[in-house]
Amino acid sequence: MTRIGYTMMTEQAGPRELVGHVVGAERAGFDFSVISDHSFPWLASQGHAPYAWSVLGAAAQATTRIPLMTYVTCPTFRYHPAVIAQKAATMQFLSQGRFRLGLGSGENLNEHIVGAGWPAAHVRLEMLEEAVGIIRSLFAGGCVTHHGAHFDVDNAKLWDLPEDPPPIGIAVSGDRSCEIAGRYGDLLIATEPERELLTAFGAYGGSGKPSVGQLAVCYDTDRDAAVARAHDQFRWSLAGWKVNAELPGPAGFEQASRYTRPEDVADSIPCGDDVEDFVGAVRPYIDAGFKEIALIQIGGGHQEAFLDWAEAKLLPALRG
Repeated sequence: MTRIGYTMMTEQAGPRELVGHVVGAERAGFDFSVISDHSFPWLASQGHAPYAWSVLGAAAQATTRIPLMTYVTCPTFRYHPAVIAQKAATMQFLSQGRFRLGLGSGENLNEHIVGAGWPAAHVRLEMLEEAVGIIRSLFAGGCVTHHGAHFDVDNAKLWDLPEDPPPIGIAVSGDRSCEIAGRYGDLLIATEPERELLTAFGAYGGSGKPSVGQLAVCYDTDRDAAVARAHDQFRWSLAGWKVNAELPGPAGFEQASRYTRPEDVADSIPCGDDVEDFVGAVRPYIDAGFKEIALIQIGGGHQEAFLDWAEAKLLPALRG
């Protein structure tokens, strides 16, 4: 059976609200949860960007069952990979084994803040591969010293290392990232229902490993209100990741999406309260072979109603 997850989207809610939302998702019966790791929202209308790792620590204490995962953390600019390894190991203890570490090559939107520049995509993937190798070495225990093309590690050690370190998921969008995921990852992460990604992941060593997709939805009993909210806060998503990884701030996304119409958004994001529309939007991920799909309910102030509706109608329909 496909597992259905809930997204704590840090771009659209404050830290206390996010913890309350994941508590509600656990109560509603979602199978797992993920959290975005941002320093900026995509659009100013979203209005938030709390520190995801603090939220995760609080969420681990506020919940008892629901698994937690970053979707995704970039371990190459804002954070050094050795710091990521320490944070992830600590989260595995706090959550009592419920944490998975999702990693990716990042977006300029979030990583520009440290002033390290934004290299070409192939360099970012080289950095990701090296970073994941460092994290794997630290998860293996002992002291790690590393002098590579992009990172240095001097006698690092995880003093609080769980017996079972967090599984590592790697976000993919093309063949090179699938190669890294297949070689180093315990699971694949994607935001498009493309079977080719799973095929490449399997060819590079990921055969039989889990795959996690993500889908934005906008529940509201007033469909027009849902479409308007999705357009206001999520029209940026239609540009695709080749654009979205490069722009440095919300103003750039405002400009890039200024000609996107509400009907364009409604064509790609299920809006309203027709369960079959939402089931139909999830189906391409299932058909492509994804075993887990995390839903994003658009609108930070519209989570409680969505969770109640999901518990009563959406989750039973998706599982049926």
